[in-house]
Amino acid sequence: MADAARKIAREVDRIDVTPRFTQHDAIRLNNMFRGTGTQDLLRTVLGEHLLGGIALVSSFGAESAALLHLVASVDRGVPVLFLDTGKHFPETLAYRDLLTERLGLNLQIVHPDPEQLETRDGTALRWSYDPDGCCEIRKVLPLEKAMAGFDASITGRKAHQASTRSALPRFEIDGDRVKLNPLADWTREDIAAYFAEHDLPPHPLVAQGYLSIGCAPCTSIVKPGEDPRSGRWSGWDKTECGIHTPVSDGDPNLPVF
Repeated sequence: MADAARKIAREVDRIDVTPRFTQHDAIRLNNMFRGTGTQDLLRTVLGEHLLGGIALVSSFGAESAALLHLVASVDRGVPVLFLDTGKHFPETLAYRDLLTERLGLNLQIVHPDPEQLETRDGTALRWSYDPDGCCEIRKVLPLEKAMAGFDASITGRKAHQASTRSALPRFEIDGDRVKLNPLADWTREDIAAYFAEHDLPPHPLVAQGYLSIGCAPCTSIVKPGEDPRSGRWSGWDKTECGIHTPVSDGDPNLPVF
């Protein structure tokens, strides 16, 4: 009896260090949903809770309404995390509020830590000389904290947006979490058609030539023929804010389609 009690105690005290998900899981999921339409994929993943606790991370940018509408049409309860960096265009904040009300989103606004802003960016000008550091304070660290209670995230990234995303899979590993990119293979024409079909309002800055919209100081108008992402951090050797790791062609860890 005493031995049995000690055995139970040992089992309870043992720390489980098994990762939530591994690269094998990403490969399995990509193969499982190969050829499956986006809406059917979302219905299965969300309806059957295949990825555990999941949140949609949205910038409410140029093409965000399509994914927000898709997810809301399946499950409006999915938390939508918005990183309020304090540097957004006023138009983006108004667009966020418009889509949240229209689609009935479960919006959760994530803010940077005030103490870190004070100690590491007291002038609020870090973006001008250290954009990576600015993104870390205002995006990366706040999102890490916000994702603590989730097993997976949904993003709106697409392969067509930039050469650094050309090999983007639907499922990928982010630490020990799964990152789901439902629109990975959608083209600009697919997005435009979805907007038209569902009468989705465009981001007000798109008409002015802003095709990838982030924080105001680091977003510029995209020239004809350029990748949409070329309008981000213009003049810097930087293509991502840090919450997404670029996926490059030829990565041996990526699933083969």
